[in-house]
Amino acid sequence: MPMLGFGTAAIPLPPNDELIPVFIAAIEAGYRHFDTATLYGSEEALGLALAQAQRQGLIKNRRDIFVTTKLWCSDAHPDLVLPALKKSLQRLGLEYVDLYLIHYPVRLRQGVAGNISKGDVLPFDIKGTWKAMEDCSKLGLTKSIGVSNFGARKLSELLQNVTITPAVNQVHIFPVMYE
Repeated sequence: MPMLGFGTAAIPLPPNDELIPVFIAAIEAGYRHFDTATLYGSEEALGLALAQAQRQGLIKNRRDIFVTTKLWCSDAHPDLVLPALKKSLQRLGLEYVDLYLIHYPVRLRQGVAGNISKGDVLPFDIKGTWKAMEDCSKLGLTKSIGVSNFGARKLSELLQNVTITPAVNQVHIFPVMYE
């Protein structure tokens, strides 16, 4: 995994015709790791940019790029993980991602992405959801699996029930967060 990654979240999300040139410029600047997520809405634009970059010869093949994407909380259920990853792969235009993460250690009802209320939170089957993540890895749809925004308690709970250890716990921190 490249040490430096290019994040693809933006509020508000620009249209694809504005995002694609940004991603192409990042590739030209040397970025080889792109971090996206279902929640961000940027998977399609990133996939189009990667295809364009390959056509332009900026990257030789898929192995030249490292792509991380994330399972959104409304799909954090054993029966929904694989279909969610397949949708992400379709939007990205890829056969696999390099790293697939559980975005947050919580499950939300379908359709919830912002302004979360107590009624939106559902029971989270951490063991079953992780097993489904492991299945995605075994199918070759992701090279590595991990978590994002897990605290010590949730991570300890998860580690008691794994066959494949999470490759990473990506933690959401940015400079203006603590001002």
